[in-house]
Amino acid sequence: MKIQFNISFHTIWGQKLVVSGSIPELGNWKLSGAKEMHYVEGGNWQLEIDIPADLADLHYRYLLVENGNPILEEWNKGHSAYLDPSIKTYSFYDTWEASPAELSYYSTAFTKAIYAHLSKRPNHPDPSGKKLRIKVWAPRVESHQSVALAGNQSLIGNWQVDKALKMTCETAPEWQIEIDADQIRYPFEYKFIVCNTETSELNYWEAGDNRILNLPPAEEGEIKVVSGLFLKKELPEGKFAGTVVPVFSLRTEKSFGVGDFGDLKQLVDWVKSTGQRVIQILPVNDTTNTHTWTDSYPYSAVSIYALHPIYIDLQAAGTPDDAVDRAYYEQIRKDLNSRFSVEYEEVLKTKLQYMKVLFWQEGKEVLASDEFETFFLRNLSWLVPYAAYCYLRDTYHTTDFSRWGEYATYNKVRVHAICDELADSYPEVAFTYYLQFILRKQFESVTSYARENGIVLKGDLPIGIGRTSVDAWTDPSYFNLQSQAGAPPDEFSTIGQNWRFPTYCWDVMEKDQYTWWKKRFEGMGHYFDCFRIDHILGFFRIWEIPEEYVQGLCGHFRPALPLSRKEIEQYGFTLIEPFHMTAHINEAYLPLLFDDLTSVVIDTYLDRITSQFYALKSFCNTQRKIEFLFRERTDPASERIREGLYTIANEVLFLRDPYEKEKFHPRISASQSYVYKDLFSSDQYAFDQLYWDFYYHRHNDFWKAEAYKRLTPLIAGTEMLVCGEDLGMIPDSVHEVMNRLQILSLELERMPKAAGREFSDLSDLPYLSVCTTSTHDMPPLRAWWREDALRTQRYYNQVLRRDGEAPGECSSEIATQILWNHLTSPSMFAIFPLQDWLAIDDELKNPDVEAERINVPADPNHYWGYRMHLTIEKLKEAADFNRKVKDLIAQSGRKK
Repeated sequence: MKIQFNISFHTIWGQKLVVSGSIPELGNWKLSGAKEMHYVEGGNWQLEIDIPADLADLHYRYLLVENGNPILEEWNKGHSAYLDPSIKTYSFYDTWEASPAELSYYSTAFTKAIYAHLSKRPNHPDPSGKKLRIKVWAPRVESHQSVALAGNQSLIGNWQVDKALKMTCETAPEWQIEIDADQIRYPFEYKFIVCNTETSELNYWEAGDNRILNLPPAEEGEIKVVSGLFLKKELPEGKFAGTVVPVFSLRTEKSFGVGDFGDLKQLVDWVKSTGQRVIQILPVNDTTNTHTWTDSYPYSAVSIYALHPIYIDLQAAGTPDDAVDRAYYEQIRKDLNSRFSVEYEEVLKTKLQYMKVLFWQEGKEVLASDEFETFFLRNLSWLVPYAAYCYLRDTYHTTDFSRWGEYATYNKVRVHAICDELADSYPEVAFTYYLQFILRKQFESVTSYARENGIVLKGDLPIGIGRTSVDAWTDPSYFNLQSQAGAPPDEFSTIGQNWRFPTYCWDVMEKDQYTWWKKRFEGMGHYFDCFRIDHILGFFRIWEIPEEYVQGLCGHFRPALPLSRKEIEQYGFTLIEPFHMTAHINEAYLPLLFDDLTSVVIDTYLDRITSQFYALKSFCNTQRKIEFLFRERTDPASERIREGLYTIANEVLFLRDPYEKEKFHPRISASQSYVYKDLFSSDQYAFDQLYWDFYYHRHNDFWKAEAYKRLTPLIAGTEMLVCGEDLGMIPDSVHEVMNRLQILSLELERMPKAAGREFSDLSDLPYLSVCTTSTHDMPPLRAWWREDALRTQRYYNQVLRRDGEAPGECSSEIATQILWNHLTSPSMFAIFPLQDWLAIDDELKNPDVEAERINVPADPNHYWGYRMHLTIEKLKEAADFNRKVKDLIAQSGRKK
């Protein structure tokens, strides 16, 4: 089979065009194997190759090369064509495909859900064996619409809309048509139109002048393919609404004490019925570290691929054969489902018992099936290590793999021995395989169901991984296990956050082109069409905290540009070692921390280092030592002493950089410290200057370059719509990078990004954004309303523009106004917590306002157990509420 590539592209001397593609003849996407094109004339380039006649599909892209290096490349989707073995020649006449301005609409959020079309290949009879195939990108064609071809040929209706030929959508959002080339006369003048699929009624013509095509006559057995075209039409910006809720929080009549994948399908039904288009959930990966309630934290997964067994839908999984078993588990289900919150330990234990009954009942047959074999082979690389990890975790009663003896260091041979079918461990390993197989089937079924109903399923990608996860065990070179990731002080926590995750070794990841991250994105793509990158700042820099700290104040950014002593002195500040870097406190402040316990603290925990200052004794001179000392002491006096000692451990002005020992970081929020208060005013001024420059200017270009280097290949390699959680201490470069890569930002009215504002101006939000009223780390609307009466009063008068005194409670009327303000914002998506949707209805909202809180970031031991107080069935029956939600969405201009 002969393939001819043709493209018009103007170059300058020394530049060349090459074709890279999915076949060996085009280098299998490797630049070294790409084929150089020949310049013809008039800016036209051409390449002709021979390929095997049995090749079914071809994918390729053009690159502009100078001195052997690519300087410009087409958009990553590029060109594609299915090939017919009976055809002798394919002649491609392409237009260079630059990345489209509306890149978001090419994600699977739109192509597989919101604007989904049934993909099929065209079937137009062509008796002559000479064909013309025309392709066009048209991402914003509604599900009830189709693209058609109209023009100056009788074959395509001579410009009559009702006789235009409808195109087919082989792979959304690309439309194409194949017509008999013998019936075409050149010049071929045409335009694309969009019409109603059923009635052929015209919706609109594409904008601009008519398109004109002049091609050489087709030979017998030749197909001429025109591609790289984009439908030209400016349409109103599409805006959509949705709901965010953790899967564990769902409640139905059939739940087993916790939300599951079956319940998620019912949520799809409710969301669709109210005109919403998005469901956002929290991570659903396995977090089983201890088999206790502390595993309820969904951001500390033991595997980035394995799904959590707690989300298995037992009814869909199967039914025990034994009637006694059925009655026993049904009784437990009813009891657990009546509970106000998730009884994590009891629910998980019972679900695993139930699944073991099914496993012994049918597991052998399932594991012998062709379907399981396909699943196993496709997921072998992570499934086998994960199954061995689970076995070793339960054998050694810890996920701390350093305590696993000969298995402490990952060894593929030993792992495969554990998973050998003849090994004593195999029954437990096989059960893990069985669970993950069922879980994946159920979750993929939810994904398909959501897409069939036009609903986007949006996932959540945690920035970190568990310190003792299977990922850290199998790929330790990717992680800095001697450090902790977290966040500097922000709206969520004045002492910063310490997530205790290891930080990434980005230099190692870069060497293999971020393969680990690409696989992680690919894994999410099995289930989601959109996802949120939790703490997207981690791709710019991470807040790295030394191991000896519990809180996040004494961390530093990594990567960073720490200050030399000379640079510090240039600001007029004299750095005194070790005084400014060793925790100490003026005795005048001790009563503020310890009150009547001050003398006890001085005698027991402090050493006098000067006439005015104290330092912590050696047995308690780090926060980790303090945490250990007070681990079993919960009385109020002990808690006050512990928190006060934590504060003293933070009392430093500078931190020594762990990688460049002669350089330093000013401590975050140092102006709030006691040691800062002891400085002379001139020193405070000098410190403030270096602090401001360090945290708000010094790193902007540096972090921007780091983010582009990491995010560009990852975003280009996924078809999901990408959103970023960009809250907190945001460098200026973050918005620039996100805008360029078209990553949607997260916008919260109560966390403005503009300096000097208390609340965001919702009317000024960017289109490429997700606006919301609350996140899982915040109190929902009604609880937030109660938190600070003075702030609420300002919000009531200045934002809601209401006169008088603010009421003590956020009424349904006020909640409705707040949601309306968000719905009418310019943001592409307005996605609200389920609790805030319910706040607009006095009959449906939870009587217990405080019970709606999902997480308290300042509490590292928070129990994630929030459940809906009513069932989804009751929610679907709430006609007045559902009508109100639907009307709000429709009237605000957000699409059904």
